[in-house]
Amino acid sequence: MDGENVLNLNDLRNFVRAVDSGGFAAAARLIGSPKSTVSKRVAELEADLGARLIHRTSRSFTLTEVGQEFYEHAKASLIEADAAEEVVRRRLAEPIGKVRITASVPVAQFLIAERLPALIEAYPRIYVDLHVTDRFVDIIHEGFDIAIRSHITPLPDSTLMQRRMSVEPIILVASPAYLAQRGLPQYPIDLANHAGIDSGSASALWSLRNESGQQVQIAPRTCLSANEAGVLLQTAKAGLGIARLPESIAAPSLRQNELIHVLPGWTEGAITTTILTPHRRGQLPAVKAVVGILTKAVSVMP
Repeated sequence: MDGENVLNLNDLRNFVRAVDSGGFAAAARLIGSPKSTVSKRVAELEADLGARLIHRTSRSFTLTEVGQEFYEHAKASLIEADAAEEVVRRRLAEPIGKVRITASVPVAQFLIAERLPALIEAYPRIYVDLHVTDRFVDIIHEGFDIAIRSHITPLPDSTLMQRRMSVEPIILVASPAYLAQRGLPQYPIDLANHAGIDSGSASALWSLRNESGQQVQIAPRTCLSANEAGVLLQTAKAGLGIARLPESIAAPSLRQNELIHVLPGWTEGAITTTILTPHRRGQLPAVKAVVGILTKAVSVMP
């Protein structure tokens, strides 16, 4: 046999089945192939090996001495090959293994963290590796299975699979202490007399819209500008002014009466959170299970 030749696994399987069945005819019936095909494949296996494995006559089917040794090793090899294949089948059928997720600080803190216990409880054989960063991450080249990104404008087209996680309004909130001191705005125009905690530049206009489609632009007196939602949340709770926040981020503080919803009939647009996965990794059961949990549990509780 040429040292560079690789034995065909199917030929090994035909040979072992022929031996186990006591002949080519019985093996052919077992695997649903013509007897001539099984016989030919075993003959080609012998040719590749350069050794006769079976003594064939019209009345007998017996292994040669080397054939007996080869049979024992071939059968063991097939058992190992089947075990290796089963590992892959289980991996593709069962949510198991590491899932690497990258998300920004606000998304991780306010949308993902509270969902992790339910995820681990539902899929105990999944190991979640959550990488929290506000920098842009190339998930394919950096080896991530999932990226979760919040955005106001649509994401650019890419080869990544996209699944919407949530769409939520951006609302106005302030602390009870601030509103007790400065008064509760009744109309958007009232915001001009209030301190604004801004997520953009100090000169930015707030563009508010109500359910009827009416739109108003107003410029509160900006006292602080920060591009991180956690800072906006904490400074609003501290009574610094009125802030614009995604509803999911404000919701816990609203429930605990640490913040009050200002102008509840008006929103400052909406923010979409999208789950991105590479096509191949997105089909793995563990990744699909994580995506399923995250998209199932994103409703904002008032």
